[in-house]
Amino acid sequence: MDEYVWPAGPEAPAAHQVRESWEATVAALPLGTHITGEVVGRRRFGVFLRMDGVPNAIALAEITALPREMDLPALGAFVSGEVIRHADHNHQVKVRLDEWRAADE
Repeated sequence: MDEYVWPAGPEAPAAHQVRESWEATVAALPLGTHITGEVVGRRRFGVFLRMDGVPNAIALAEITALPREMDLPALGAFVSGEVIRHADHNHQVKVRLDEWRAADE
């Protein structure tokens, strides 16, 4: 399997579930909310997360926030971070991972 995969399978919600739940997702995860979740997809631009307690949502931690000396978390890794933005156009919750923030400090 290619290391860089889209989130798919039973660990990731279907696209229609994400769209239908978007308003509830935004209400449940205001900016600044601390989340935890599992890496369910990796792309060269970041990692996709299935967040604990919000089953029909996908978060994206983009490499723009990745410190140069760090690597993307592996598929299946459990991570935590903070909600920094809601991308309405593609129904993604943007997250900055705690481990990335700690490396910058």
